[in-house]
Amino acid sequence: MVPRAAAAHTRRVHSLILGIETSCDETAAAVVKDGHVVRSNVVHSQIALHARYRGVVPEVASRSHTERILPIVEQALAEANVAPGDLTAVAVTHRPGMVGCLLVGMAAAKALAWRFALPLLGVDHVQAHVHTGLLHDPTMPLPALSLVASGGHTALYLLSEPGSSVRLGTTRDDAAGEALDKGAALLGLPYPGGPAIEQAAATGRRDAVDLPRTLLGADSLDFSFSGLKTALLYTLKPQQSSAPAEQPTGQRLADLAASYQEAVVDVLVAKLRRAAERHPVRSLCIGGGVARNLRLRERLAQDRVLRSLRLVLPPMALCSDNGAMIAGLAHIRWQQGERDPLELDATATPQAGGKAKAR
Repeated sequence: MVPRAAAAHTRRVHSLILGIETSCDETAAAVVKDGHVVRSNVVHSQIALHARYRGVVPEVASRSHTERILPIVEQALAEANVAPGDLTAVAVTHRPGMVGCLLVGMAAAKALAWRFALPLLGVDHVQAHVHTGLLHDPTMPLPALSLVASGGHTALYLLSEPGSSVRLGTTRDDAAGEALDKGAALLGLPYPGGPAIEQAAATGRRDAVDLPRTLLGADSLDFSFSGLKTALLYTLKPQQSSAPAEQPTGQRLADLAASYQEAVVDVLVAKLRRAAERHPVRSLCIGGGVARNLRLRERLAQDRVLRSLRLVLPPMALCSDNGAMIAGLAHIRWQQGERDPLELDATATPQAGGKAKAR
């Protein structure tokens, strides 16, 4: 007899799903066959629009989505060489995210679903990142640890079967990507901060500056990065000092960037190691914008505990927000016979702690 988790993992139901993602500042659409064959994956980034603000402005983002959503969907269909009538279903992010942004994608998805009499599938954005490992490698052994690290989220999940996970830990303050953005601002580096710090750190010494690693309690799987950010601030401008904050350049900038990045990566790896030692998992997968960081990927492969697992490190295009991950998770919902009404609403907040579902 095949265990329930294994049966769900191996059952195959053919599908061709359009996935739409507009939760933040990427307008994205993709067509995915059978939950893992990416026929197209089109993303329009709004980085240039928000760079001057060093963060995403909701009104600016939603207006850009409105302008871009139809051309992006049309491009995704064209690159996949399919017509709307060829689709099995339309999937769309409906939580969490900026409500104005979510509504743009949902309006497009609902219009397509209604016009072509297609089922609608709402997808949880965070859970789509959690399941990116299965999109990239559908044979990934379960149970698996899944790290979601981005500008808005940093959380660790136990993925026991497709479509169902349990959150083991989350951030108590700043997300990892948010900490990198704020650190980059302190160092005078451009937005977005993660790629800027990674580039600046390339020639720096990772042990040049002593910065804290906040691990919380000995058994905690939660994250905290606000203390690291504050430590960098006081490194640049010591407390009680009347002098202006240091504006590092050259090797000093490289050393600070490398030390700061290493502190973030240290915490992520340490928490993953704790979880792997505590839970009988077989795989480890990562998702979210911070999962693009090459130093993080290097450290995962080097860690004595984590390297014993199957490391599923998706390609860069599947780590940042994208429509393929939405369609991939929607395929799992489709397999399980789930559908959503056209009255499906947008929700800004993530699911509460504990067991999380795909929708």
